[in-house]
Amino acid sequence: MNGRDSIQSLLVLRKLTRAITDVVRVQMTEYLRTLTPLLRPKAILGEYIQGGQKEPTRKTDKAFKDLQSLYEVVAGTRPFNLPRELTPPLSFPAAGLEITPLDYIHTAQAGDVSRKISVRSPLTWVLTYTDFPPNRLKELLDTKARSVDEVQRFVLSYLIIHLVTINEPGLVQIFDALHFPLTTTKSREFGELPITRIGIDVTTTRPSDAVILESAELTGMDAFEELVNIEDLSRLRDPLRERLIELARQQAPELV
Repeated sequence: MNGRDSIQSLLVLRKLTRAITDVVRVQMTEYLRTLTPLLRPKAILGEYIQGGQKEPTRKTDKAFKDLQSLYEVVAGTRPFNLPRELTPPLSFPAAGLEITPLDYIHTAQAGDVSRKISVRSPLTWVLTYTDFPPNRLKELLDTKARSVDEVQRFVLSYLIIHLVTINEPGLVQIFDALHFPLTTTKSREFGELPITRIGIDVTTTRPSDAVILESAELTGMDAFEELVNIEDLSRLRDPLRERLIELARQQAPELV
């Protein structure tokens, strides 16, 4: 599509994408509010967190050793350059959960025109503890007189939430069943730090660079939101339903 048709289609898809995003964000926030106690640092690290349960267990001991190992990998590398040792109990607030939209920079090019565009993936969020969003971490790392303790708290917040998800497979299964899978990735700006993401099983994509540039020219903003893939809506599946149907096919194929 070209010209008016492409822009009209863009507007329709953008409106649909934002409507879906609003519904998904509200539902996700409600689920996270309910599941927050299972993701708190004390839930896995116990007495290794200030104010945590004083009874040591093999689970908390192993969790702290895993945290130390993760921390050693990240601490001494750029852009953090932190001391490599952790001294328990760790001072970490009783935190809630926070989601931050996933943004990235894309260089759109069409012919001789090139423009850096901030692109948002509207159905993917970074999952962090409250007050530790990635944009604040970036601002902190860009500060010359930054606080080592504050940088360490940010790093620990990302490591702990990652540790919780990899050590609690049942929790990951719950999120999968709710259609909000948890994933872990890394970014160029944060080096080896694991970033926990939460999204939905519906993808979003960018249109052609020509359309993106045309949109930027019309709006006067170097920003763009990916658009929902409508086909993915019909592909949403219920894992439990599919598992039971498959079981029925195996056990009683004549009835299915």
